[in-house]
Amino acid sequence: MESIYAALLLHKASKKITEANVEKVLKAADADVDKAQITKLIAGLKSKNIDEILASVASAPVIAAPVAAAGGAPAQAEGPAKKEEEEEEEEEEPTGIGSLF
Repeated sequence: MESIYAALLLHKASKKITEANVEKVLKAADADVDKAQITKLIAGLKSKNIDEILASVASAPVIAAPVAAAGGAPAQAEGPAKKEEEEEEEEEEPTGIGSLF
């Protein structure tokens, strides 16, 4: 996950996203460097437009987790809501580089 953040940081700074640059960012942040993961990330980003990926992720609906009621609501009140939440989680998962976000 850190390598994705490093790539996003490089993109935001208008720097070239290369294995060497991602590794430099991770080392500067004193994060673990997984060269295999970086290689996969760079390969996955070669034919992708990061701005389009970010736009599609930003426009995706966000499902908020239910907030526990103060004062201890009865447990049976959570039953139907929990069932609906589980059904919503079964939505289609993104594929490709979008699944990394």
